[in-house]
Amino acid sequence: MLDGLYEGAVSDAKSRSERVSVAQLEALIARQPLALDALAAFAPRSTVHILAEIKRASPSRGVLAEIPEPSELAATYEKFGATGISVLTEGRKFLGSLEDLRSVRSSVSVPLLRKDFIANEYQILEARAYGADLALLIAAGLDQPTLIRLKNFTEQLGMTAFVETHNRIELERALEIGSRFVGINARDLSTFETNRHLFGELVHLIPDGVIKVAESAVRDSSDVAHYRESGADVVLVGEALVVGDAGATLKSFLRNN
Repeated sequence: MLDGLYEGAVSDAKSRSERVSVAQLEALIARQPLALDALAAFAPRSTVHILAEIKRASPSRGVLAEIPEPSELAATYEKFGATGISVLTEGRKFLGSLEDLRSVRSSVSVPLLRKDFIANEYQILEARAYGADLALLIAAGLDQPTLIRLKNFTEQLGMTAFVETHNRIELERALEIGSRFVGINARDLSTFETNRHLFGELVHLIPDGVIKVAESAVRDSSDVAHYRESGADVVLVGEALVVGDAGATLKSFLRNN
């Protein structure tokens, strides 16, 4: 499944590159304000940070929510205390788009993550051109030379590379290249099964000075509390926010966590 997601994302990026050139993206970037400092925004504090996600669908659950106005949902996230917002831009399985990212950027002042299956520099240029401050790099989908190259390119554009891992080997790969914003995803992207204890099993490997992000398997505030107690600085939440009252749910996640 992961291979298919990458193949689709790269194919779609290639189609976009035939309409929007690298030079055009660079011109858009030149008109953008500098990327926000995500490392500062998500720095460890006494309470957990929430990275709230704009997520319409997933391969495992299908359609979750229509979200006709992602900018309005993003504004709600910011109002109720989200430190940053993740925007899924993959169109085939997650029903997102770069226009969602552009729309969200126009409505909030917190850091934005472009969450997609990024495999080349063109996609990173798109992320910055449409307003992202962080770009997701999934260790499971990238060999080490590519991961290093894309991390460096992301940082050259002033963004933060968010390196996502799913096991000890991937986590060690992320740390050995100096990643400072690292996620441990409870969802296996090959099977889409979840292990709610994975973060707690691996977090001790992450040194001080690296922002620790717990991803997936959040159903309610008790799961946020579990991740916080396990050592998470940040919890990324998508599905639990989009299927109900986003503001009330987010407020409950931040209370006493």
